[in-house]
Amino acid sequence: MPLPEPIRTSFRRYVRLDCQVIREHDFRLIGDLALDLSTRGMLVRARQRVLTGEEVVVSFKPPRSNVWFDAEGVVARVLHGRRPGDYGLSFGVEFVNLGKDDELILFEHLRGIAAPDAQRPPRPLARAVASSPRLVHAA
Repeated sequence: MPLPEPIRTSFRRYVRLDCQVIREHDFRLIGDLALDLSTRGMLVRARQRVLTGEEVVVSFKPPRSNVWFDAEGVVARVLHGRRPGDYGLSFGVEFVNLGKDDELILFEHLRGIAAPDAQRPPRPLARAVASSPRLVHAA
């Protein structure tokens, strides 16, 4: 039986956009280049060390737009640049309090842009099947 396809609620797109990510508690610039972007968040090159859970304010111009887009966010993950394919110290921002209209605007600007390359090779099928939940049949 084939495994069900995961349902994606957003999609990432490869971008290189100048941006400003400001940490709320001290108003310091902690990021300045978006590496990928989705309707739910972005991956940003870090200028300073950052901690997961920190609240930030993000400003950038979406692809093919001259209008600034501002959003509140929280640092969802930190990449230390040690794995092959990492872009150095970077962090993922999850947008918070983003309205459906803003998501739609981002979606329209991201449409047609290429997805980023996979950072790791696909999981072997045998491992994927072995790690999936098993059905238990009653005798």
